[in-house]
Amino acid sequence: MSAGRILTPRLPVKSRSMSHDPSLLSPLGKATEYRADYAPELLFPIPRQIKRDELGISSDALPFVGEDLWNAYELSWLTPSGKPAVALASFRFPADSPMLVESKSFKLYLNSFNQTVFSDKTAVLATLVADLSAAAGAPVSAEIAFLSEQPPVVVDYPQGILLDDLDVACDRYQPAPELLGVSDGAEVEETLYSHLLKSNCLVTGQPDWALVVIRYRGRPIDRAGLLRYIVSFRNHNEFHEQCVERIYCDIRLHCQPSALAVHARYTRRGGLDINPFRSSGGFPAPDNTREARQ
Repeated sequence: MSAGRILTPRLPVKSRSMSHDPSLLSPLGKATEYRADYAPELLFPIPRQIKRDELGISSDALPFVGEDLWNAYELSWLTPSGKPAVALASFRFPADSPMLVESKSFKLYLNSFNQTVFSDKTAVLATLVADLSAAAGAPVSAEIAFLSEQPPVVVDYPQGILLDDLDVACDRYQPAPELLGVSDGAEVEETLYSHLLKSNCLVTGQPDWALVVIRYRGRPIDRAGLLRYIVSFRNHNEFHEQCVERIYCDIRLHCQPSALAVHARYTRRGGLDINPFRSSGGFPAPDNTREARQ
């Protein structure tokens, strides 16, 4: 761990008054003093179930499996000689973890490593896994790659059908699941994707941009309706993970595919990008291929 001390993560205590919307007490949208010493107490977990209740999702019968893949581009610490190390990191939070981690608190937590001495990369990795697993309430996996190792970075586009060139009129800018539907025809398996997903942060209202990918088996989904539905998130306020779960549940209800997966890659903010994946179980999680805007 860090030189000279070992700290136990101290997570925010949820009172009854904040249980309805704990995001209001997060550091998002507030002036914040950046800590340069190791501070796991900065992590701010938020119960996933609050938003899942809106979608009728039971905590003991999730309609999906999946994960939230985070990439960190601003990870640094001090070696025992005082020399800085810089690295990239990725983290995988299971979708069935009871808590998600608010993104600004994650950034502040990672910044707290900047002036902290660690014996080696293994110690950093062990600290990250322990702290994030405690915050999420479930095992979180992580990987670290030194920039000096020239880690490979892959930027590519989905192997599927781009919806964005469809000539459609759009006039709905809050989620409109009634736009979803299917066409007559035999069951198909296809991948549809769009760069037009935009939502807003639940707390600050700042815009979040993403590529969204829908892979399914079932009756053909009406592509024009799907594109209009994706665009309808444009003025919607919700965290990344919650948007993907809403999209998954809406398609599942209105199109009734026999298998479904929804994956979004959100543009980086504050040195982090978040990439939620939800699946009925028929499709594997995608690899960590960046979207062009990441």
